[in-house]
Amino acid sequence: MILTDTFNGFVRPDGSVGVRNHLLVMSVTGLTGPTARRIAAIVADTVVVDYPYGTAAMTPIGGDGDLHDRALVGFATNPNVGAVLIIGANPPRTEALAERIAVSGKPVRAITLDECGHDAITLTERGLRMAAELAKALSRQRREPVPTSALYVALECGRSDPSSGLVTNPLMGLIADAMVDLGGCAIIGESTEWLGAEHLLAARAVSDDVRDDIMAAARRREQLAVDAGIDLTGNNPDPTNIAGGLSTIEEKSLGNIAKSGSRPIQSVVRWAEPPSGPGMHLMDAAAYAPESLSGFAASGAQLMLFSTGVGNSYVNSISPTLKLSANPETCERLGQQLDFACPELFQGGKTLEQAAEQLGAVILDVASGTRTWGEILGEGGEAFTRLGESL
Repeated sequence: MILTDTFNGFVRPDGSVGVRNHLLVMSVTGLTGPTARRIAAIVADTVVVDYPYGTAAMTPIGGDGDLHDRALVGFATNPNVGAVLIIGANPPRTEALAERIAVSGKPVRAITLDECGHDAITLTERGLRMAAELAKALSRQRREPVPTSALYVALECGRSDPSSGLVTNPLMGLIADAMVDLGGCAIIGESTEWLGAEHLLAARAVSDDVRDDIMAAARRREQLAVDAGIDLTGNNPDPTNIAGGLSTIEEKSLGNIAKSGSRPIQSVVRWAEPPSGPGMHLMDAAAYAPESLSGFAASGAQLMLFSTGVGNSYVNSISPTLKLSANPETCERLGQQLDFACPELFQGGKTLEQAAEQLGAVILDVASGTRTWGEILGEGGEAFTRLGESL
């Protein structure tokens, strides 16, 4: 059995389950980012989201305002977040976001620069005291046995080479199938890297509408490149991919979609949009890892698997990200970046099924509290997708 039925997690008031118990310090305006980072640097077991853009008329337009609000609420309501401190420089916006997040039932505090006399030092002091109180309350929470079906796992690849498409991505596909079979949720994104293989995804759609959504997403990404005058050759695959042995977007796409396994595809969601239920889903989003992983976290994914060929240390800050590789040279070189190294699988000394059972045990160990290398080394971050300009 690839995945056992239970792990130890944190049950939230809305019934969701976290694999971590973060205090999230979230700046929702660009002016207050430094304060959020100061507080997060002092208070233990804290993650920070630093929204770099403006407010009111200065908010990004062209759909970005709603998109970014969806992401901010999504980061805060991710099951891995146990409590939230919101810091802002616009009282109505700060209050509105706090109200939306409070619906989840988790503790939320908010403070603005305005109520501190526009003094960032006062804001830091008051925010620090609020964060400390939230952190103290979080420390009283305990893990308990929960069903593995409560997990929502995102699947990513980066700095890929042939070992990714031939070994680690199909390995993640087996994990995706096992998660779906247990009643959980799995997702892949990077829709530029469906090009040339989108018909294979479409053939697994649960309905004609989902099939059409898959094809439309791939065509839209391709048209974006055409309209911008971008030749994907040399850009995707990028020079690192090409040096590793990938020559075309079609080769890269065939490897990318292997992460999705073989189960029916339930939906295509937008960046930072939660899937509507269990099963295998797709996210129409940028291929660049910081944006892609952030979209997954904002959509509610508690865990991420990230395969790499030649090495890619980037991880998500809210959701533990297990890094995988089967490239023998990479596995030898990056011992403190890879959470699951399987060079023997690439070399023929082990089957995919055997490796999947071992990886399944690692996944549930991390879900129950063991830290990833990315968490230990502080590699994580969050990024925002942009659609339009700012006023």
